[in-house]
Amino acid sequence: MAVGQYGELVPVGGGDAIPLVNEIMTLGRRESCDICLKFQNISGTHCELALKNGVWHLRDLNSTNGVKVNGDRTLRRPLRPGDEIEIAKHKYIIQYEIGVGVKVEAIFAEQDQNLFDQSLMEKAGLEKPKE
Repeated sequence: MAVGQYGELVPVGGGDAIPLVNEIMTLGRRESCDICLKFQNISGTHCELALKNGVWHLRDLNSTNGVKVNGDRTLRRPLRPGDEIEIAKHKYIIQYEIGVGVKVEAIFAEQDQNLFDQSLMEKAGLEKPKE
């Protein structure tokens, strides 16, 4: 990983790694996205990656074909280094180093708790989360 990068997305099956150079990055088919993915099944503005307290978080931006983390469809989720992100059937592995002193257990325990707070429709990505 190069200096000035916060991590990278490595395409599963080969290809050039995509550097994560900002703390908030949008991914989608539009040229205005930070990471432009030129695939027909990717929404114009598909999802967002945000680095919060030393941990990357993925959030679906109401895309048509959704996002998955390690095979599970999600609307938002913190990411561990090495997690597989699927953006409308296109798979990437996120590589980064968690910030020093970050209480990882608390972040992921909170995510697990939030999972039980969601309705089945939310979990399936068929209903917007209640803010």
